[in-house]
Amino acid sequence: MTISSGSRGRTRGPPRWPLLALLAFAAATPPAAAKTLKVATVSPPGSAWMKVLDEAVAELAAATDGRIVIKVRAGGVLGDDPTVLRKMRAGQVQGGLLTAAVFNTIYKDIQVYNLPMAFRSFAEVDAVRQTLDPVLLEGLAEAGFECFGIAEVGMAYAMSKQKVRRVADGRRLKVWTPHGDVAAARALEAFGITPIPLAIADVLGSLQTGLIDTVTVPPVAAVPLLWHTQLKYIVDLPLMYIHGLFVVSKRALRGIDEVDLSALRRILGAAVRRADELNRADHAKAWDALRNQGIETVVPTPAEVADWRAHALAASSRWVETGVVGEDIYAALQARLAALRSPPAPADAAR
Repeated sequence: MTISSGSRGRTRGPPRWPLLALLAFAAATPPAAAKTLKVATVSPPGSAWMKVLDEAVAELAAATDGRIVIKVRAGGVLGDDPTVLRKMRAGQVQGGLLTAAVFNTIYKDIQVYNLPMAFRSFAEVDAVRQTLDPVLLEGLAEAGFECFGIAEVGMAYAMSKQKVRRVADGRRLKVWTPHGDVAAARALEAFGITPIPLAIADVLGSLQTGLIDTVTVPPVAAVPLLWHTQLKYIVDLPLMYIHGLFVVSKRALRGIDEVDLSALRRILGAAVRRADELNRADHAKAWDALRNQGIETVVPTPAEVADWRAHALAASSRWVETGVVGEDIYAALQARLAALRSPPAPADAAR
């Protein structure tokens, strides 16, 4: 029904003030504040991993309408992995792309993949990770970290200025270990090698001056860091599997609503899986780069390989005895590897 205004004969609709009031309220209410997460890594700008991460950061900002902003500090500008972890715990940064070794005092079992010479092939790595990755991610969550996944760095090989074939050869070398990496230091000590701990930023200069003459790293790490330019030999024997973790402090995620949190996990999880795939694909390319640089591949004899593995097994036992990794996770790893290495049962003759 319309209401006459009198002599003018006009009609009026419903009062307009509720709509105007709502519009005024909306204008006065600011959009939800953006959550900024500062993430640090030693990965160099322009690397495959950083390109993947940059794409994920942009996708996440779009998916959350700018409510989650990730600022990446690459190239080690905020320090090496132990330094970044300390800054995370102090709240100075919220996340990092870190190697597993820095968690040795927080969640020791995350280092189980780093056991010396645990894996003989990438096929073994894939099978074991399918079983144990969920266990390790759950352990990190209980320790207070949101982990978006495990990204392979690669198999680490001994690369040196001197020719090395046997365990005894390694004992006369000046071998680098990452500063604060207790597990790597103990692994070298089990081979009778005295480690020289240094920050990653100091490695290239130390190779140039002769402070060290050997590194044990994946080729995909040595090439972009230019360490291979100072080396002459690589021993064709995988000594350790290296993996990285993309973690953010759970404390830093407080206040993010479930929809945005779901987008964060989905997009960053996909980025880690993509980086994992790219690093595997880049492994062969890195080997080609080493060959093109003129680095000689040294192939140990079967007897020499057996000697390396015997020392590696002793080192692994020492890791468990001294608490570097837990007994349960070590037993799970060994059980899975034993099953993979067991010969298949003979076919049923009746079939």
